[in-house]
Amino acid sequence: MKKSWIIIGVIVAFVLIVFMSFSGTYNGLVTAQETVNKSWADVQGAYQRRADLIPNLVSTVKGYAKFEQETMIKVTEARANATRPELNIDPTKLNESNLAQFQKAQDALSSSLSRLLVSIEKYPDLKANQNFLQLQAQLEGTENRINVERRNFNEKVQLYDTKLLRFPTNIIAGMFGFTKKPYFEAQAGSETAPKVNF
Repeated sequence: MKKSWIIIGVIVAFVLIVFMSFSGTYNGLVTAQETVNKSWADVQGAYQRRADLIPNLVSTVKGYAKFEQETMIKVTEARANATRPELNIDPTKLNESNLAQFQKAQDALSSSLSRLLVSIEKYPDLKANQNFLQLQAQLEGTENRINVERRNFNEKVQLYDTKLLRFPTNIIAGMFGFTKKPYFEAQAGSETAPKVNF
């Protein structure tokens, strides 16, 4: 009789240990995934801040740079493209394909903004305008914030993906449909330094 109680106790203890290990692993995956989701929201918030600054920047530049209409139209079109509803990606559905689309639209906007800021060099009155200087400073700060948020996102994705691939977590992840998250990558051509001609 005593032996059967001992055997039952060992079996119950074993089941409890397995359950606690299983639930701890599952909860760790959920926590890591939510950390990635929150980080993605921060990335989108930083990009949204930039998108919100652009109409004010374009409006300020319009009064001075009447001959740069094509550049301003391209900036406006790039902003519209980068803020399309389908690019507002649900972090639980984040994959390499939709992140690449998002990044391509944001890179196009960055490129058109760069062209606009370069064209402004021709307008000394605009460069001295207080509204423009404030907008330019806010835009520069936002670009820095975007870089920080992208780096933070990549760090969170690395932790999540690493956790996901480790044994025995990978078994539990597979059972419950946890999948790898993609990283932000450098813009194509960014490995080549731009040439500056004087």
